[in-house]
Amino acid sequence: MSKIFSVRYLLIGISIIFIFIMLILPLYVIINEAFHNGFSPYFNVISDKFTLHALSLTLLATGTAVLCNTIFGLFAAWALTRFHYRHSKLLTTFIDIPFTISPVIAGLIFSLTFGRIGWTQPILNFFHIKIVFAVTGIILVTIFVTLPFIARTIMPVLHSRGTQEEEAATLMGASGLTIFRRITFPHIKWALLYGIILCTARAMGEFGAVSVISGHLRGKTDTLPLLIEILYNDFKMTDAFAVSTILVVLAIILLILKNIVEYKWHQVKE
Repeated sequence: MSKIFSVRYLLIGISIIFIFIMLILPLYVIINEAFHNGFSPYFNVISDKFTLHALSLTLLATGTAVLCNTIFGLFAAWALTRFHYRHSKLLTTFIDIPFTISPVIAGLIFSLTFGRIGWTQPILNFFHIKIVFAVTGIILVTIFVTLPFIARTIMPVLHSRGTQEEEAATLMGASGLTIFRRITFPHIKWALLYGIILCTARAMGEFGAVSVISGHLRGKTDTLPLLIEILYNDFKMTDAFAVSTILVVLAIILLILKNIVEYKWHQVKE
């Protein structure tokens, strides 16, 4: 019995040390460096026009990606779990591609496809659409790298619930929309919210793909992660840490929401 207690406390101690080194200490460094020169310089940095533009672009790309992937995730999860047809596994594999491809490679693929040497360039020129080094490209790559999160969160729940209730409602004459609204959605709503939170967190912190396709045009195509890199490369360490606190605050808010959703989800399961 004493051995069990000793192992338990050893594991708890290791976990606390790991969390301190990997999470608490970096957060302390960020906050300490951000306020290194005082409150006034800190607020000057986070209220700077470049910072506000980067924040607005980050929120725009994140919001658009979450909206598009929520719609896609619902449709894809419904199609792959409620209908059986050939090559469904292949479609599932395609959805998982953003998980396996490096974001830098994803940005490069979009740049080569929609850039000046891309095969789509004549079409884009005809419609006066610019993707590379533009906000449109940032939104597209953000959607791409976050594509699987919501679909992959909903699919296991739909698989576990089965189709009996929906089939019974169909036999009773209920329409597809009514079945989804009254039967399917109540079962997946917490999983959907959880997927939305994960998708939001991933989109806000995206760097690699956005870095490749944005062109690092300060005040035009730089998101918060890119602005932090620009300030860091310019040796403006305090400014870089000050901007980092914005992402930290957003991450903490998402973490709190994630824990609330997890708690509610587990209550529903029980």
